[in-house]
Amino acid sequence: MTKYNFKLSILISVFCIALVSCNGNKKSADVAKKETEAIPEDIVELRDDQIKLANIETGKIELRSMSGTLKVTGAVSVAPQNLATVSMPMGGFVKSTSLMPGNAVRKGQTLATLENQEFVDLQQNYLEAKNKYELASAEYNRQSELYKNDISSQKNMQQVTSNYKSLKLQVKALEQKLSLIGINPFKLNEDNISRSVAVISPISGYIKAVNVSIGKSVSASDVLFEIVNSDKLFLELTLFEKDADKVANGEKIRFYINNETEEHEAVIYQTGKSINNDKTYKVYANVTGRCKNMLPGMYVNAHIQAKSNQVTSVPSVSIVSFDDKDYIFVHNKDKMENGKSMTEYRMIQIQKGVTGDGFTEIVLPEGFNFKDAKLIIKGAYNLLSAKKNAGEMSC
Repeated sequence: MTKYNFKLSILISVFCIALVSCNGNKKSADVAKKETEAIPEDIVELRDDQIKLANIETGKIELRSMSGTLKVTGAVSVAPQNLATVSMPMGGFVKSTSLMPGNAVRKGQTLATLENQEFVDLQQNYLEAKNKYELASAEYNRQSELYKNDISSQKNMQQVTSNYKSLKLQVKALEQKLSLIGINPFKLNEDNISRSVAVISPISGYIKAVNVSIGKSVSASDVLFEIVNSDKLFLELTLFEKDADKVANGEKIRFYINNETEEHEAVIYQTGKSINNDKTYKVYANVTGRCKNMLPGMYVNAHIQAKSNQVTSVPSVSIVSFDDKDYIFVHNKDKMENGKSMTEYRMIQIQKGVTGDGFTEIVLPEGFNFKDAKLIIKGAYNLLSAKKNAGEMSC
């Protein structure tokens, strides 16, 4: 009996010890939980041995001259003087044309021939007015001599002068109308009156659009042809407002047409003078060299070498990313906790800029004093891991 009582006493003692131990562990866990919850979201705590294990090294945030590459998009454009829309001021019926879109044309080349009865009437009116003017001119000269010698009256001289000037004005106006439709008035005579006129190309280039066919009636407002000179193309690129100070006239651009791998070059000749509603602005660059595959309206990807600026920068390895955001860690403070030396590190959200030579430009929160900050250069990802895993590094 005594033997069984002894065994029972031992079992009760073991149970009590286990119960006390569980309660102690629970209380310790609760205390640890409370301490963990008290740590701000942007703070990571490490002991000295953990710092050594995480391979933490500090440095400084500094001002550096940074230059980088801006990746922008845009389109190939053509200057207004290299783009022509061809019309006929008096209209008519299309007598002939042999051009198709894509055909090359030269300045002065005949694009089409139009016929119109009004062409004949205009030439007739000009030649009749010219004959009358020649007669009036001779009469004006004769009357001038008579008037000087007091043979002709002043009234008669005034009538002759008025008729002379009126016919002269009429001839000059008809000359301009003929020139407008492509007829040289100084080569026109009674033997070469024509009912048709040639539509002439005002520039050299290639045919972009043909809007005529034989027999078609066209009016003065109709666009018959569109011609583009692709010898002098330029790029119209779109940049964001924040990059406005990173480009300047004279800088070179490397660009690619659509999805081609062939590289082309351009030089910036003008930057935008205002910001659009979507916080972008335009940059214009002249294309250097020629490319047969390059046409106005084509989409381009361009790389601009941004000019150097003094900006806040850090070693690229000190930047960590989490949830599509970028961060750096800085030393916050040293402290004692439960008799142990602890160090706090603060996680700072930043925005990245250009990168070069192992450094990256960063934009810090407003009011942040970077001059006195101790930047975590090495071990930043270990700090991020400790923050994400909430205590795994303390085990």
